[in-house]
Amino acid sequence: MSRKLIKYGALLILAGVVLFNSIYFEKLDEHRSLTAEFDAAAYAQQYWNEKLMPALSGAIGIDSLATLLKTDKDRTFDQFSNALGIGNIRYFLVKGEGIIAGINENDVSLQIIPGNNGLLVKIATEFVFGNAVRDASAGIDINEFTNTMDFNNVSNEINKIIRSSVLPPFKAAAKTGDKVAFSGAVELNREHPDIANMEVIPVVLKIIE
Repeated sequence: MSRKLIKYGALLILAGVVLFNSIYFEKLDEHRSLTAEFDAAAYAQQYWNEKLMPALSGAIGIDSLATLLKTDKDRTFDQFSNALGIGNIRYFLVKGEGIIAGINENDVSLQIIPGNNGLLVKIATEFVFGNAVRDASAGIDINEFTNTMDFNNVSNEINKIIRSSVLPPFKAAAKTGDKVAFSGAVELNREHPDIANMEVIPVVLKIIE
């Protein structure tokens, strides 16, 4: 066998090895699962039904929250607030009842009952955004997500549910003097909680009288 033939044979073998190592196989369903687009709307609806709604039963009364923040701020934040990151911004699940004291362009003012604190809170009715409702229940594990875009899109879809389902029937019927029951999320700064200007992002919002 000539040296030239041996040389060509070796090159063919080497090319075959390279080609073999460049080809791989994977199951079709595994490929689909990796490439499937994340459905933020479906995830948000499932979170709303299966995690957020049950969590509301453990929400703190907003009048109690105001009292506790004045008497033992740090313990109140440790016990009742949630956040998915470090920092001073924290979120509370709250509930309560109040009388509509004013209907404004972007919110409704409620005089909280029983009123021992003389507490007035705002219910957001126009600009619903941010992560308060997503994060307040501690019902979502950030490790479920492969990228921050999907995680943030969940917040957007939750806020869409509020804007499309929670707020319209309330805004259409609300009048000054109506008694309202609500549950929702409040964002507060741990170092400087502004109790006098708390704004609730509503999850449940009903006129009861």
